[in-house]
Amino acid sequence: MGVGISDWRLAQAVSRTGQLGVVSGTALDVLLARRLQMGDPGGHIRRALARLPLPGLANRILSRYFIEGGKSPDQPFRPMPLHAQHEPAELIDLCIAGNFVEVTLAREGHAHAVGMNYLEKIQTPHLPSIYGALLAGVDYILMGAGIPAKIPGAIDRLVNHEPATYPLHVVGAQPDDDTLMRFDPASVLEGTKPTLARPVFLPIVSSHVLAATLLKKSNGVVDGFIVEGHTAGGHNAPPRGKLQLNEAGEPVYGERDAVDLEKMRALGVPFWLAGGFGTPAALRDALREGAQGIQVGTAFAFADESGLHASYKQALRERALRGTATVFTDPLASPTSFPLKVADLPGTLSDPAVYDARVRVCDLGYLREAYRDANGSVAFRCAAEPVSTYLAKGGHAEDVAGRKCICNALVATMGLPQVRGRAVEPAIITSGDAINDIAMFMEAGRTDYTAADVVRLLIGGATANAVA
Repeated sequence: MGVGISDWRLAQAVSRTGQLGVVSGTALDVLLARRLQMGDPGGHIRRALARLPLPGLANRILSRYFIEGGKSPDQPFRPMPLHAQHEPAELIDLCIAGNFVEVTLAREGHAHAVGMNYLEKIQTPHLPSIYGALLAGVDYILMGAGIPAKIPGAIDRLVNHEPATYPLHVVGAQPDDDTLMRFDPASVLEGTKPTLARPVFLPIVSSHVLAATLLKKSNGVVDGFIVEGHTAGGHNAPPRGKLQLNEAGEPVYGERDAVDLEKMRALGVPFWLAGGFGTPAALRDALREGAQGIQVGTAFAFADESGLHASYKQALRERALRGTATVFTDPLASPTSFPLKVADLPGTLSDPAVYDARVRVCDLGYLREAYRDANGSVAFRCAAEPVSTYLAKGGHAEDVAGRKCICNALVATMGLPQVRGRAVEPAIITSGDAINDIAMFMEAGRTDYTAADVVRLLIGGATANAVA
């Protein structure tokens, strides 16, 4: 769900219906810092930070980032250090607190479960982020966009406040290189260790083969799976085999990319289906196939409670009502080289003129690639950073064309764009292919709907669990 789209408000709204509301765990350190610099309207962030069992950490963050009344519109947000193999203490603080705040706020006002969704490919923040969510009592952890075989073991250690490690994927790494990331809760603990509960762990997979591999080779318990097809929003797994593009320039998916649900059932663990299942008929089909329920993304992304900026939300809702909203599966946009589904909307990075006008800068760096530099150290590069910088780090010239700064753009999408002089970072809206289906949730004469409206229409009389 991008950055801040499935935030605490949306997750709370879904959980209040008795379903599993899930927070997007991407860039929560940046969101925390920027919301505080905006003055923390409503005081929600400060209310949650007051409950963090690490008061010294909370106070460090408030003293560094909170601006009473908020910054001026033309003032840039405070720059932050970039994530690295050996994380700066400032980012460890922000990751712990950002995750704690989102889960804490999502759990307010109800007694139902709340989950957190991480991207495995954004590896450097994993350990302190998970610890922050555990401190807040997160019930489920979901993780896709990679092979999270080492996450269960990390969860098991962190839930007991023990030091944890996670292997960083480093291009060109040699067998003897140290590529582990490390986090010891003792480095931030203050006083008595709170008792924590282990959350349910659900990897997000695109094939039964990966699911079977994770069950066999993970270093801890895998409790079930989200099975996500290529019509789902955001990053998609690339097609299997040689990449082919259709006339529009989108990747072509075929039968090899369909998940064998009979083999998923044979694994003997619960699973949910995602990607094009956000309709009542698709939910019934999922249940008939043996799924526990469905994961819903696009429908909730345009609900009232989502963090998507109101102007973008309303513009695409109106297009969906006319049946004219379009989504392009862009094989080049993401610096990760994974296809990315981008909704077409003027004034955003889907507009070639907006893309061409933006000066390349990489100052958030979540999607950077780790590589072994000439000194044998772990360094980072991004195909969307300035071209000369990328090439100087050993990047290939053919990898830079069309690459977009997804990190800055997604933060801008939920209304917190960085300001650079007179330039404001443009947004990018990601969506599933079935964006026009959101029209079903809007009553006649209306151009809005709530998360509860989505749940009521989808579930009806069926027994299922919908995942935001």
